[in-house]
Amino acid sequence: MARAYTEESSIPFVPTDRTIHYPEEDGKPMAASDYHLRLLIWTLQALEAHFTNKPDVYISGDIMMYYREGNPRKCISPDVLVCFGINPKLRKTYKTWEEGKAPDFVMEFSSDSTYEKDLNEKMDIYASLEVQDYFLYDAEGLSLPTPLMGFSLEDGLYMPIPPDEHEGIRSSVLGLDFRLQDGEIRIYDPVADEWVQTRAELAEARAEEQAARAVNAEALVEQEVTRAETAEAEVAMLREEIARLKASS
Repeated sequence: MARAYTEESSIPFVPTDRTIHYPEEDGKPMAASDYHLRLLIWTLQALEAHFTNKPDVYISGDIMMYYREGNPRKCISPDVLVCFGINPKLRKTYKTWEEGKAPDFVMEFSSDSTYEKDLNEKMDIYASLEVQDYFLYDAEGLSLPTPLMGFSLEDGLYMPIPPDEHEGIRSSVLGLDFRLQDGEIRIYDPVADEWVQTRAELAEARAEEQAARAVNAEALVEQEVTRAETAEAEVAMLREEIARLKASS
């Protein structure tokens, strides 16, 4: 007997539209070399430490960023991105239409195999997405015109940011200066007038400071003990002198 379906019945069907898949990986290595990777991780950790008290700053790196809903081919994977005004929760991918915006800052770690794309195709994409500041860093100093380059978006086009008197480049959107020390990327906070450090570096600095304080405290205690011993010796000598004078009188 054929089964009769009523309005309350669950009518079987074959879906005609499949959910679009946005891959979480592109199969490419995170960095061109171990040296690149170390500096890239340091940069991410330094920025995370700097903005740790800001509840609406999202920082990530090498995450698949999709910028055209419905088209997973329209994607790019920034080495470093900073986005203000969104939840800093962990993400598997970054979809601009879900976040409501593109990142405010992007940095690419250029290498011999990527620098041409970084200076052309990627730059055009980030400009079209209205990423305010776009920075490039060449760790080996062999590919880019200069090892550190910065661009700021003006009327839809990236304009070079001139270096300051320290040869650093300021990201106005981050309020931070990017500089080179012995060729390695470092970040300076002009407001606090100090170098930005990772949490591990800050913890190490605090530990060294506490150790120095302990050494100083121990030295002060030793000085006080020495002074007390010296004073005690002087008192003993004075008593001996008084006793000698009494005996001779």
